[in-house]
Amino acid sequence: MLLLICSLSGCFLQNMSLKKGHKKFDDGEYNIAIKHYKKQIASGKEVAEANYHLAEAYRLSNRTKEALPYYEAALKSGVPEEMANYYYAKSLVANQKYKEAKDHLTYFLQGAKDEEVIDICNNYVDNLTVLMKEEEEEPTFKVKNLEAINTEFAEYAPVYTKGKLYFTSNKAGNDIYRATGTPFTHIWTVKTKGARVEMETAEQIKELYSNGANEGTITFSPDGKTMIFARGNTGRRKGTNDVNLYETKFRKGKWSEPKMIAASDPQAWDSAPAFSPDGKLLYFASNRKGGMGGTDIYVASKDGRGRWGNVRNLGNKINTADNESFPYLSDAGKLYFASEGHPGFGGLDLFVAERKDGKLQIRNLGKPVNSPADDFGIFLFSLNKGFFSSNREGGAGDDDIYTFVNSDPQLKVVNYYLTGTAVTINDEGTEEILADTQVKLMDANGEVLGEATANEDGKFKFRVYPAENYTLFGAKTDYLTSRTPFSTVGKTVSQDRLVKKITNVVFEKKIILEPIVLDKPIVLENIYYDFDKAEIREDAAVELDKLTNLLNDNPKIRIELGSHTDSRGEAAYNADLSQRRANSAVAYLIKSGIAANRLKAKGYGESTPIAANTNEDGSDNPEGRQKNRRTEFKIIGLDAKKNADGQVEYQSKDLEERFFGGDDEDDEGQ
Repeated sequence: MLLLICSLSGCFLQNMSLKKGHKKFDDGEYNIAIKHYKKQIASGKEVAEANYHLAEAYRLSNRTKEALPYYEAALKSGVPEEMANYYYAKSLVANQKYKEAKDHLTYFLQGAKDEEVIDICNNYVDNLTVLMKEEEEEPTFKVKNLEAINTEFAEYAPVYTKGKLYFTSNKAGNDIYRATGTPFTHIWTVKTKGARVEMETAEQIKELYSNGANEGTITFSPDGKTMIFARGNTGRRKGTNDVNLYETKFRKGKWSEPKMIAASDPQAWDSAPAFSPDGKLLYFASNRKGGMGGTDIYVASKDGRGRWGNVRNLGNKINTADNESFPYLSDAGKLYFASEGHPGFGGLDLFVAERKDGKLQIRNLGKPVNSPADDFGIFLFSLNKGFFSSNREGGAGDDDIYTFVNSDPQLKVVNYYLTGTAVTINDEGTEEILADTQVKLMDANGEVLGEATANEDGKFKFRVYPAENYTLFGAKTDYLTSRTPFSTVGKTVSQDRLVKKITNVVFEKKIILEPIVLDKPIVLENIYYDFDKAEIREDAAVELDKLTNLLNDNPKIRIELGSHTDSRGEAAYNADLSQRRANSAVAYLIKSGIAANRLKAKGYGESTPIAANTNEDGSDNPEGRQKNRRTEFKIIGLDAKKNADGQVEYQSKDLEERFFGGDDEDDEGQ
């Protein structure tokens, strides 16, 4: 009995290590969890589960390289989690065993069952194929450890502005962050001239210090007076989700009390912020719900009151099922970021995304910028020079800051910009500036590439790219939205003609918005019909498609579409012909998806000419007749609302009229 009790007690104590490990794992305290799992493995009980979770603890605390033997042991012990094969392959890559990683996944996929895991692994096999080719390319970068600043502790995420280098470090920290077993990180600054650091000026930014929390990566507005940075990991929430973005302003010689920005999600991990060069956009990484997996890169816009909102995911061209983070938008319009999901040499690799020929192209920066370790947090202080972070072997310890020089002889950049003005045409026929107009730049597929608010001079500006077709979408209260085409096709500069390293090309475009005025006729150009017919011709369809866009862009308006003729033929016949033509145009709009209760067809025949059909001497006036043979639309209803049945109704002068045509007398004087 005594032996049995001792045996049961031993089993209980052995399994306690596993339970304690799971608890610390769930709390995100990976460093403590690792100790419990190692103790469990030493007991010889539940070894497969302990090995798998031990490997996961290493991976989740950014030590994928160290996870390799534990993933391998877990798989040999028959751990059932199929994703273990994927993470095992990634740990092989972290140890520069690219062929072994590809061979393992290829073998695993022959018997894999989970469709999601199969997709992830197939994608990674493709990535490894690309990676093994990129490894053979001749490098153009030269990198150097910034020895003056690096210590045995972590120094990372460098940002250079106004003669100072800002970075994040956990040196001189007292409190311990349990997830990694290292001190909490805080923000430091040091005076520097390029890569020449004056270490005697190094100091911690005391105004931003928070005891028992990590201060993370930072970014500055173009004028250097606003800083946004990440802060969190206080332990108030399980895992790593209590990381948020804070904003502080430099006033009277010091930084103000930080405040969380509206774009940050308190229930998610939000970090790695980066201003766009014009300060109007904020890029950052987040694991908020609705992403592609892991951490994704998002962008937020600043509204007229200076608040950050309208958060958008950058989509599946940039983001993958793995982690993407540390975005940085250069003055040349290129998006740099770190990723585990794109073809990389292990851990986080640095990539650059840029638009070419209307498509987003992503390229690994290659060796020696990238290594089998984590490479991230890039910052350029000139076209070919900058800083980045890495925990590669040979450094001072943990994360280090490195400098780089790109010696590529083809490194010449053309920046294309589109500047514009938002206007309206007044009753006198002259232009008036429309300040505060909301403008969007859309590509040929309708994807929004940029958003801006016209300033008091009606001006707006976008970065555009070579050989692409765009649409400028303008919107303002009390005005009809407008769509204005613009193209850089045939307007781009050949690379072999470049003399300077940086060339700026600026285009100009005007967008015109019509005020919303009830019953004001607006002529639709090029709406023609064959003689004595009412069918919609192809050239007329093009113009009606534009009207379809206008109605879709302005969902609150209801219109009358009126058709007019010249005076040839009998008046009654012309009235009937024009009505049939108006009906035909309205039917086309309905077929294009416009609700019938937003449309009214009206044939005016020859009753409302806008030019003389004949000259004063009685001879025919072809030009006048052409003007009279026209199709117009006018707004007859505004302010859409839904009725009890959920259908949209429009407040107008003829609310009871819900059919085409109608009694001519009822329309008189409208």
